[in-house]
This record gives sequence, structure tokens and C-alpha cells, in this order.
Amino acid sequence: MSAGRALPPAHLAWLVWGLGAALYFIAFYQRVSPAVLTQELTREFRLSAVALGNLSAFYFYSYVAGQIPTGVIADRWGPRKLLTAGAALTAAGTLLFALAPSVAWANAGRLIIGASCGVAFVSMLKLASHWMPAKHFALASSAALLVGVTGATIAGAPMRVAVDAFGWRPVMVASAVATALVAVAIWLIVRDDPSERGYASHFPEAAHDAAPTSVLSDLRQVIGYRNTWLLFIAPGGFSALMLAFCGLWGVPFLVMHYGFTTAHAAMLTSLTLIAWSASGLAYGPLSNRIGRRKPVLIASLAATMAIWAVILFVPGLGPVGLVVLLLALGIAAGGFILVFPFSKESVPARFGGTVSGVTNMGVMFGGLFMQPLVGWVLDSHWRGTVASGGRFYELDAFQSAFSIIFIWGAIALVLLTFTHESYCKQK
Repeated sequence: MSAGRALPPAHLAWLVWGLGAALYFIAFYQRVSPAVLTQELTREFRLSAVALGNLSAFYFYSYVAGQIPTGVIADRWGPRKLLTAGAALTAAGTLLFALAPSVAWANAGRLIIGASCGVAFVSMLKLASHWMPAKHFALASSAALLVGVTGATIAGAPMRVAVDAFGWRPVMVASAVATALVAVAIWLIVRDDPSERGYASHFPEAAHDAAPTSVLSDLRQVIGYRNTWLLFIAPGGFSALMLAFCGLWGVPFLVMHYGFTTAHAAMLTSLTLIAWSASGLAYGPLSNRIGRRKPVLIASLAATMAIWAVILFVPGLGPVGLVVLLLALGIAAGGFILVFPFSKESVPARFGGTVSGVTNMGVMFGGLFMQPLVGWVLDSHWRGTVASGGRFYELDAFQSAFSIIFIWGAIALVLLTFTHESYCKQK
């Protein structure tokens, strides 16, 4: 902390963080919007399940590829320029997707969106480490997920209503315009450090004083820590489920086998995501109170997989029971958010952006691999039945496809047991 300077007021700190969060809101909105547009996209571009899964996953391909560069750039050049450019390019990619004459152009739009809005989460965490006390980092991480899931919620039932009223292309054009306005607001208001506004910084002074090193040297140091690798692979145990089910395949599953309308199914998957993110607000304080990250993460993942098994394999679940179980699933999975403070605490503070990028890259692998893989298994089990202009998949097809998620969950549980506890303290 700089002598003679006051710390930034909380409202300003949260405003700066919140503008970064606005892009993360948009990132989640874009991430799950194909789940509500499955019928329109399938009909207009004549897509199979594999092709639809790939269209959705193009977002993840570029999002994942950009995470480590995002972390390195955020550590070295700051998040303000990164967020502004990301929001501007997201607007451009959204416009391209909205006007796409073919699936190739739609894929290109999704690729641009994923790469550009992929800077949001790591940049937000970087801003939090400068503008907020260290004890608030877990809260900021949890709040970030809640903001993101709110974006996913808007991409659920509300977006479905808008699409039914105006069509999917006009809705996506309006989304592009809103994103461009966010880019302008970020550039005008956000600053990398409170010192640029005349306040003292919360970022450790030692990190400011560290001797300059090369990008490759920094990256080698970060990946040299054991927890970096373990917390790169393990988060997929959570995200493979939430991103594959709530992000794409849950809506057709609920429509085909539980009699929900598309709007109601979208609302239910959105509620699951809300439970997931809102529960994260409790996991951070709980973990801080007991001074441990590892046991909370393990318990959360074990409970998540147990509930998922009931949903998938117990027959005769009524609508009420299914709703309760899906909400419980979201609550159990909320502990996933602890991977971010856990990974940050496992390396020196100056590498906070880089390690957050590595960890978030691992999180996104859950969607990148699982969305098209689930689609491939569904297509391999398709029996030629068509309904409402699209393929109809039997229940056993969904059970086979969703069962793959258990493999990742089991691997993640094993890996978490090998992590070194940080005791909620920065390395």
C-alpha cells in the first residue's frame, strides 16, 4: 500500500470490477445461446447433432486457446486494454453470426466470439487482485460466476421469448449493439490499478517490485507448480456436466423425455445454472472460515456426481422431483468456484493472471470436449426417428452420452486428492 494514499472506495472498486463482469455476462450469454436456438439453427443450416455440437463448441475452441495468452497479457500489460478490445471484437463476432448466410460463417462468428469474450474472466480476477482486499478474492470469483450465469439465464427463457417474437437474427444483432456499448464504457471507466485514480493499491508491493522476466520464463514457473496442473484438469469434472447439460443438451433431453416445452426446459436449465452460481457465494466464505480449499472441493464434486447419477439412471422421476434434483445438482456443483482462489494461492501473486488463465482453460475444456462428444454419441445411437423437423434420440442414447461425464468426474476426484492445500493463504 502506498503511504499517504487512501484505499479505493468499495463502490468504485466494484464498479471497475463490474464493467469487466459485464463482458463476462455477455460471454455466458453467448456460451449457452445455441441451446435455445437448437431448432432454428438445425432447420436453417440443416445440422446433425454432431454439427450442432460443433457449432456451439466453436466458441470453446477459441476461448480455450486464448486463456493462457490472456493471463500473460493481463499480468504484463493490464486488463483495461484487453477488456476493451475483447468487447469490441465480441460485438463484431456476434454481428457476423447474426448475418451468417451459411454454417461456415456462423462457425466463424462463434470462433471470434469465443476468442474475444474469453478475456473477461481472467481480466476480472486481475482487477479484483488490485482493487479489492485479498480476503474478497473468493467472493469476487463467486460473484463473477453469478453474473455470468445471469447472462446464461437471459439466454434461456427470456431469449426464447424474444426469438419467438422477433426471430433469432434480429435478437443477435441487438446483442452485438449492446456489446459495443460495453466496450465504450470499459475504456472510459476501467483502470488497471487504483493508483491510476490516485488511490492505494491492494496488490502486493512485492509483486510490483519483482525484476522483469520473459513471458516464457513466467509461464514455465507457473506450470512448474504441482497444483497448476492438477487444477487445470480437475475442474472439468464440474464443467463437463454443467456446460454440456445446461449449455446445450439439457433442453432437448428435457423436451424429448420429460414433456417440457422448449421455453420451460430452458428455464429449468437456467435455474440449475443460477443455483450453481448462487451457491458459490456460500462456498467461498465457508472455505475461508475453515481455512481449507481441498476438502470442500472434493465434497462438492462427490455430491455432484451422486446427484447426477440419480437424475440419469433412476426411472420414473416426476417433474417436481426432477426440478428438485436439478436444483440440488447446481448447489452441489457450486464448490467448483474454489479452484480459482486455490490456484491463485498456489503460485506467487505476480502470476495471478497467468495461473487464472491456465485454470480457466481447464474449466472450458469441459465444454469444448463434452458438447461435441455428447452429440457424437447421440448420433451413433440415433434410430432414424424425426420429430419437429429434427432428430429424436431415445432415452438410452442420452444415458450413454451423459455417462461419459462420470469418467471425467472420477478422474477429477482422484486428482484433487493429490493437490497441496493452500490453507487460504497466498504463496
